[in-house]
Amino acid sequence: MLLDFEKPIAALEAKLGDMQSLASDSDKEVQAAVKALEKKILDLKKETFQNLTGWQRVQLSRHPDRPYTLDYIYEITSDFIEIHGDRTVADDKAMVGGFGTIEGQTFMLIGQQKGRNTKQRQLRNFGMANPEGYRKALRLMKMAEKFNKPIITFIDTPGAFPGLEAEERGQGEAIARNLKEMFGLKVPVICIVIGEGASGGALGIGIGDRVLMLENSWYSVISPENCSTILWRSWDYKEQAAELLKLTAKDMSTLKLVDGIIREPLGGAHTDVKWMAHEVKRVILETTAELQKINPDTLIEQRIDKFCSMGVVRE
Repeated sequence: MLLDFEKPIAALEAKLGDMQSLASDSDKEVQAAVKALEKKILDLKKETFQNLTGWQRVQLSRHPDRPYTLDYIYEITSDFIEIHGDRTVADDKAMVGGFGTIEGQTFMLIGQQKGRNTKQRQLRNFGMANPEGYRKALRLMKMAEKFNKPIITFIDTPGAFPGLEAEERGQGEAIARNLKEMFGLKVPVICIVIGEGASGGALGIGIGDRVLMLENSWYSVISPENCSTILWRSWDYKEQAAELLKLTAKDMSTLKLVDGIIREPLGGAHTDVKWMAHEVKRVILETTAELQKINPDTLIEQRIDKFCSMGVVRE
C-alpha cells in the first residue's frame, strides 16, 4: 500500500528498477546514472519523512503493514506466555498480555492488538478494548507487581470500544480504575505508543514512569476525523485538525507530555520490522535498568509528580 506522499518516491524506485535491469557491469555511464538516481531517491526519502505533516504521520501510524503489539513481543522475547481473561466476564482479544523474557530478564508485556485481515480485525475488534480488556490488563499488572517484574505496555488503539454493551459493563469505570491503580504500582512501568494513541482507550494502559513514542505514532484525546466532525460537522477538515491537536511525537515531546521518542527506520517501522523491534528492545532494557535503581516508594512519588505537573493550572 502506497500513501499519497510516498508516490513520488515509488515512481523513482520503479525507474531505478528498470535502469538496473537494463544496465550491465561494463556500461559505466548507466552505472553512474543508477548511482545518481539512488542518491536522489535517498535524498527525497529523507526530505519527505523528516517533514511529514501531522495528518501524514497519522496515516503512517495506520499503515496496514506496520508492526503491532504481538509482532514486537514475539521479536523481542524468547518465551512469551500469553495470559487470558479478566476472571469476571471474558477474554478480550483486543487486549493481549503475558510474561516474556528479554535478555534473561522477565517482563510483563501488555498491549492492544489489531488484526491484519477482515477476520482478524473482527476478532481483535480493531484494537478497541472492552471493559474486560482493561480489567485483564490491570489483573496482569497486579500479577507483575506481586512477582516484582517490570511492566511494558504497547499502546496502539483508535480508542476504547464505544458500544452500548461496553458502557453497560462499565467502560469508564474500568479505565478510571486502571489510571488510579497504575499510579500506585511498585514496579517500573514503561509505556510505548507504537501506533495510534487515542483518548482514554490509550490512557487506560498509559500511566508509566516513562512514556515513549515511536517517531511516526500519535497520541491525542481524540482522532483528527472525530475532532473535525465535532468542530466543522465534517471529516473534510481532518488535516487541519491533526495540525491543531499537536498529536505527533515531536509535538508531545515539546509539550513535555512524553519522555522520549524512539526513532524509526527511514520510511516507517513497517519497512524494517526486525530493526524496529531491536531498537524498542534496546530502549526497554536501558530504561528498565535506570528505573530499577530507584526505590519503589520514590518511583510512585515521581510517577504521580510527573503527571500532576502536566498542563497549565490557574487558580
